[in-house]
Amino acid sequence: MFGIPPFLSCVACIFCSLTLAAIITRLAYAVTEKVTQAPVLDFFVSLFTWLPWVAGAWILGWPGVLASIVAQILFLHAFCLLDRALRGKKGRTLTDAQSRLLGPVRNQLALLMTTPAVLAFALVRIIEILTYPSVAWLAKMPTYKSSEWINLSRHKYDGLIGYDLVWCWYCDWMTGVWALGSEMLRNIESFWCPIRFRSPVKNQNVSTDFPDVKTWAPADGTMEDAVRAFEEHYDGTQPNRWWGHPDRKSE
Repeated sequence: MFGIPPFLSCVACIFCSLTLAAIITRLAYAVTEKVTQAPVLDFFVSLFTWLPWVAGAWILGWPGVLASIVAQILFLHAFCLLDRALRGKKGRTLTDAQSRLLGPVRNQLALLMTTPAVLAFALVRIIEILTYPSVAWLAKMPTYKSSEWINLSRHKYDGLIGYDLVWCWYCDWMTGVWALGSEMLRNIESFWCPIRFRSPVKNQNVSTDFPDVKTWAPADGTMEDAVRAFEEHYDGTQPNRWWGHPDRKSE
């Protein structure tokens, strides 16, 4: 009757696991910087993102997933506060500036609201690992060295500690995952659907992520125009990369 409730036990278990994962990660980083580069980085990111959810579900079902999220939030704040206390501030921080602009509570809540996107980025990364290589081989598209896109380096920035460090790590990983996924998607879209959209506004809006949209077949043309444009770009002598693709190192 006086025992610890299962939910709190699960929170404590996941919190301790995250702490152990942090210690292991730090020790591994002391041995090799490959910890900060994909594909090794993928494993360590998993330790702090989706694997705790799996562990929580295994321990307690759906309540365990909620418990793991609570543990992750507690661990996040504990790590940030401890890191800030041990390393000390060297001056002003981004968190201080952002909190002055938004207020500390509003700023922290806004940051926490971004965390569910971790699931989307994790799924994108899984697709990059499991799906694109097969597509690239079948369609003769270029492959990429993931470590050049997905890596962590912002921890070397002078004065980056605590909350600034954790959120900059998150963005460091996220931008690499998203940029690599966008690069792969450009190859796929440009190869199979090189036809401009009827909406000029849409063409303008997507031109950042699909810069070659301006050279695709005209939206008011015919399939013959699309086929001709396709044949002019893809001659079989080079990997089937998106139009205007710069030379990049392959894996």
